[in-house]
Amino acid sequence: MIKAIFFDLDDTLLWDQRSVKEAFTATCQVAADKYQVDPEKLEESVREEARNLYASYETYAFTQMIGINPFEGLWGNFLDDDDQFRKMKEIVPGYRKESWKKGLGRHGIKDDEFAALLAERFPEERRRKPFVYEDSFSVLDQLKGKYKLLLLTNGSPDLQQTKLTITPELVPYFDQIVISGAFGRGKPDPSIFEHALSLLELQKDEVLMVGDNLMTDILGATRAGIKSVWINRTNKERNEVIPDYEIKQLDELFTILESLKVKEVN
Repeated sequence: MIKAIFFDLDDTLLWDQRSVKEAFTATCQVAADKYQVDPEKLEESVREEARNLYASYETYAFTQMIGINPFEGLWGNFLDDDDQFRKMKEIVPGYRKESWKKGLGRHGIKDDEFAALLAERFPEERRRKPFVYEDSFSVLDQLKGKYKLLLLTNGSPDLQQTKLTITPELVPYFDQIVISGAFGRGKPDPSIFEHALSLLELQKDEVLMVGDNLMTDILGATRAGIKSVWINRTNKERNEVIPDYEIKQLDELFTILESLKVKEVN
């Protein structure tokens, strides 16, 4: 019998990709206004330079394990009480400036002061643009009180809490919030799923995991023996990881829950 639902946060309930895209659009437009550079091409350049730089730091393996992507590095502060996060806190100011400097450089723009300005502008724009999917609140409204709800998110506690602070309506729905950076390992490591189960005092067959990422949410749930629901809003192709269920929008979850109830009765 399903008693609880674990939800991923980014690009499952929060539309993080749109927030990042709009922050890039606004920041690159500042550059376009000053230097007549194509804002979309500049965004592409900065994204690529950021990915390459991010992978070059000693913290990269840690960020991979915890689940912190390069674009979170462009706006997170990482004020967490942990040696690796302290290293990230030291690295990110230079990382941000260098990403924008190298991105601008690809378009023949050499202006360190302006690169520093854009590096500060991007975090401001990202904080200003939190997007939640339209169906998130209506689905959570219907689930609250009928099931225990747990938020299971990869990332830095400081950064994930910031995302929740700027979308405060989400927090009251959840009985527990588990952030990989606070636990010490991220999805798909089964131990974080087992930790979440222990917090709710439930067994693995009493829970559904809902998430958008096959390689973290779905793979991790499978490894932990938890049924998984892949929310695939953008018709992504499947890989070798097979979810128990696939949906295009969150309200399809109710059909799955009803079918599981029928199975139990029979």
